[in-house]
Parts: sequence; C-alpha cells; structure tokens
Amino acid sequence: MSPLDQEMPDEKEMSFFDHLEEIRKRLFYSGISIFAAATILFIQKDWLFNTVLFGPRNEDFISFRVWCKISELIGVGDKLCVKEITYELINTSMTGNFSAHIVVSLVGGIIVAFPIITMQLWAFIKPALKNTEKKAAQGVGAASSTLFFLGVAFGYWGIVPLSLQFLGHYELGDVAARIGVMSYVKTVSTISFSAGLIFQLPVLIFFLARAGVVTPKGLKKYRKHALVGILVLSAIITPPDITSQIMVSLPVLALYELGIVIARREEKRREKKMSS
Repeated sequence: MSPLDQEMPDEKEMSFFDHLEEIRKRLFYSGISIFAAATILFIQKDWLFNTVLFGPRNEDFISFRVWCKISELIGVGDKLCVKEITYELINTSMTGNFSAHIVVSLVGGIIVAFPIITMQLWAFIKPALKNTEKKAAQGVGAASSTLFFLGVAFGYWGIVPLSLQFLGHYELGDVAARIGVMSYVKTVSTISFSAGLIFQLPVLIFFLARAGVVTPKGLKKYRKHALVGILVLSAIITPPDITSQIMVSLPVLALYELGIVIARREEKRREKKMSS
C-alpha cells in the first residue's frame, strides 16, 4: 500500500443525509442496548436496590472496612471508620418509589451498555479517519470502557460511602436525618457516573494530543493549575475533610500524569512522521 493510500479514508465519501442516517442507526443501536440492560436491571429489583444501591448504607459494607483499615495505616485513628448509620430513607410522594426504580434502572442500563455505546460511536467516526489514524486509535474503545468501569467502581466503593456517611449524619440543630429516597438515588448515581466520566481524562488527552491541541510541555506547565482543579473537584464530591479529599485526588492526579505520558507518545509519533 502506498503512503497516499495510507493517508486516505478507505470508505467512500458520505452525503449529508447518509450521515444523518448513520447517526440514527448508531443512536438506535445504543438505545436498544441501554433499554435491554435497563429492563434486566428493572426486573432484578431486589438485588439492584438491597445489594447495590442500599449497600453503602450497611455498616458492614466492604468499603467501610477498607477505609477503616486505611485510616489506621495512615495514622489518623478511626477517623474514616463507620461506627453507626442512623439516617433513614423515606418516600414522600405517591410515585416516589416507582420513579426511583426507573431512574436507577436507566442509569444502571447506561453504565452496563457503555461498551456498546462506545462501539457505536467508534463505528460512526471510523469511516472519516485515515488508515494510519485507525491503526493508531485501535484499542481506544476498550481503554475507554475499562477506564469508565474503573471510575464507576471507584466512585461507588470509594467516594459514595464517605459522602453518604458525611451528608447523612450532618447535624443541623435538632433536625432529624430523614433522607428522601430520590435524593439518595440521585446522590449515589451522580457520584458513581461522574467518577466514570472523570476517568475518561486520558482518552480525552489522547484525542486532544492527536489533534495537536495539547502538548506534554503544556500539560506539565499547567500541572499546578490542574492539581488545584482536582482538589476543588474532590472538595465538591467528597466530605469536607482533608483525608478524604486527598484519597480521591490521588487517582485523578495519576490519570493526569498518564495523560502527559500519552501526549508525549503522540508528540514523538508526530515528529517521527514529519521527519520521514
């Protein structure tokens, strides 16, 4: 294959209406996968709520035992240990429980179907890429899905228990801690899903570096600014104590450093291509 053939897309040019049809098809497949996953989760109501959603409310939740052990190892006593969970969950509307069931199933469906959604996105943009770009981007979809699941897991097992423990037991006078079930659902879902998206940082840097928007030099230059941003983000999604914020910040900072490595690799690839 000649260098010119490697630089050209191997698909014929699509018209505007062809693109619309392709978008419709990819959205349809993504929607079907989300609906199928959400339906399965909806049927498994007891497991979905008692084991998954309400798991962080149990005092013997595995994360609480791990955080307590970490608390002892880093020398802060039992600061991260959970001694008692006293807040109650209540439903104050006729459709509250059913709405919570729908929302949890839908969010869970999106999380489970994320690899398929990623595949459909890749299938949409692939025809517009050059052959060399397709080869360079191989494995990005799998990496994106893996990072997303790692982020969701970190959010669910790492951030959610600490946040629920702080927010659920925050005292304000003699106001009893009775939490609406929908508020609880939104908190758990938002934290877990947001963590999955945050873990897409290396993938985002990969595409930005490939487009020449960011460079390893620029990422290093603004590392301190990124650190401040990461700490602010950690302060928003975690309880306001320095220990929890540092523990949440470390994985995100590691992802930023991984992004620098990826950007450096892309810069070397671009320089090699220009010199050849």
